[in-house]
Parts: sequence; C-alpha cells; structure tokens
Amino acid sequence: MEIVLSSTKSQYLKICSLFDLDNIYETFKQFSSMKEPLEAKIFAVNESISSHQLSKLKNHFDKINITSLYVYSNNRETILSGKSLKIDSTFYKDQEIKKKLLLFKSNNKDDILHKGTVRSGNRISSNGNLCIIGDVNPGAIVSAKKNIYVWGKLLGIAFAGKSGNKKASITSLYLNPLQLRIADVVAIGPKDKPKNCYPEIAVIDKQTIIIKPHIIETKN
Repeated sequence: MEIVLSSTKSQYLKICSLFDLDNIYETFKQFSSMKEPLEAKIFAVNESISSHQLSKLKNHFDKINITSLYVYSNNRETILSGKSLKIDSTFYKDQEIKKKLLLFKSNNKDDILHKGTVRSGNRISSNGNLCIIGDVNPGAIVSAKKNIYVWGKLLGIAFAGKSGNKKASITSLYLNPLQLRIADVVAIGPKDKPKNCYPEIAVIDKQTIIIKPHIIETKN
C-alpha cells in the first residue's frame, strides 16, 4: 500500500510505501510534534487489507493527530474492511487509483515546511530544503539534503547538506545548537548564548563551520 500524508496548513506532502505494519510508528513519528490536523490517504491496488491491519494502522495514526483517513482500493475486501471501521473507503478501478496516486506524486516537493515546535526526541528530515517556523528543542534532530532555516530557536542538532553538499547552510533567528553538521564537517554548538538581535547563518569556510550574521542584500 502507498500512503499520502498531508496537511492543509503546512505545505507538506509525504508519500511512502508501507510494507511492514510493525514499523508504522518509526515511519511516521517525525510528525508527532505537528499540532495542525493531518490527512492520510491509503492507496491499495490489488491488495487485500484486513480490518485488523487497518485498525492497527488507524491506532498509530491517532497518535500523530491524523483526523481524516481515506482508503482507495480496487479490492472489495479492503473496502469492506475500511467501511467496517467507519473509514471513508471508495472502490476504484486499478487504473483510476494509479492516476490519482500519480497526480499526488507529480505535485510532491522535496522541500518541507514545518510549522510548530520540534520537541525532544523528534526528527524531521528533508530531501530538499527544510524550513521550520518554530523552535527546535534540545534533543531534537533536523536534517536536510540542502539548507535548513529555523525561524525560531535552534537548540537541538542540525545536519544540512547530508548528501555531501558543502555549500549548504543552517540559518536561525537564535542559533544556539547542541551540534551543527554540514556535509562531513561537524561542530559543537557555542557555549555562550547569542547576544545578537539578528539571524545568523552557519556555513563551511576552509573546512570549518563558522557562524556569521545572516544579511539579506537588497538591490536598489
């Protein structure tokens, strides 16, 4: 089955294939800190999913504030399983389901916008840029293949350029992390708290991570 997870308030969209129901929590736990309601759509082509399996999936979804759950399948047993649990379930032909899923995939972006605090123990990872409107608490880990922007306090661990991009950067309104990493360069966060009233950016300079004021140049 393939699951589309989205939120109407954040421009976030995740599509994943789920083969092992025992790893549901590991797959979706990064969304546990999101306060806004989430929506999940299950696409099952030629798959018979029992009511027990759907119930297990629904119980995990309830833990991460998924308030809307839908099932789309060409298998009648899967549809009946969904309806028995009062899940909005619709029967489609396999080609119709594939077209719907293809539409989601074509709109899927690698960049992630997360609104809300990233709490201790939570992780958020992006295959593009990662923008967080909120704080990243100590014990939280955020990572991205490109750049990280935290419009709040960055107090946890941040890893930018995880694909090896040494031109990646980490920007925050309050940059006081436990650890910074850009590509293969690692730095421990500063001991002193920031005293500045402007955002700062961490970049690699001569194989060392440096922190400097983040100045946005404007053209007259």
